[in-house]
Amino acid sequence: MEPSKTPAHTLHRSLRLLGGGSPDELAIRQAAWVARCVGRGEAAPFSATDLTALAAGLRTVTVERGAVVFRGGAVPSGVWIVQRGRIELSVGSGRKRAVVHLIGPGDVDGDIQHLLAMPLPYTGHALEESTVLFLDGESFERLLASRHAIARRWLSSVAMRLAASQERIIGILGRTLTQQVARLIADEAVDGAVPLPRRTLAAMLGVQRPSLNKVLKDFERKELIAVHYGAIGLRDPEQLAILAE
Repeated sequence: MEPSKTPAHTLHRSLRLLGGGSPDELAIRQAAWVARCVGRGEAAPFSATDLTALAAGLRTVTVERGAVVFRGGAVPSGVWIVQRGRIELSVGSGRKRAVVHLIGPGDVDGDIQHLLAMPLPYTGHALEESTVLFLDGESFERLLASRHAIARRWLSSVAMRLAASQERIIGILGRTLTQQVARLIADEAVDGAVPLPRRTLAAMLGVQRPSLNKVLKDFERKELIAVHYGAIGLRDPEQLAILAE
């Protein structure tokens, strides 16, 4: 496969069209959008009951708080399914480190990257003691080939996640910054909050932090959100949804 045709290069080029930015910002944006393809809720291939049944056939790994679950930069060796706890996905290191997503029980990571032979753009750290089910690449391929019902369900979840990611990208094109910020906050909210720092949100939108902060302050004055360190709380989700239209 030619370098210009790799999935990672195609994604990188597509995200550049959404606003350019420095190499660090592009890396954050790429990692953040890929992270949104993690299985969540109805888009996850397995329910809690399924996970319990599958646990017997998968390798169960307990990771301590702060431990690395998987590292970015290489094609994943298999698929991870979070059974208990929370995993923080981040890109960069030191002062340039940025959190791009959090995943929890039922969330799946590595499947899309494995199928596309695409390196993981982020590293996963356990925010607390967590239990992760791991399915190695060979077993994953065998599962999809031999269990047609599981293959259909899993690939349907992949399609749903990719469609949602595409919808998010299309949804911010041709809109004002106020609309884009409102849409992004509404899309990324989990349990009434967006657990991402402003640096990541600015990179995802392809704007400078001062421009983002101006919109956030306006939202805060209108009591639509509450800005915290490393997170944004939603106070009026319905009005935010209206602004995003």
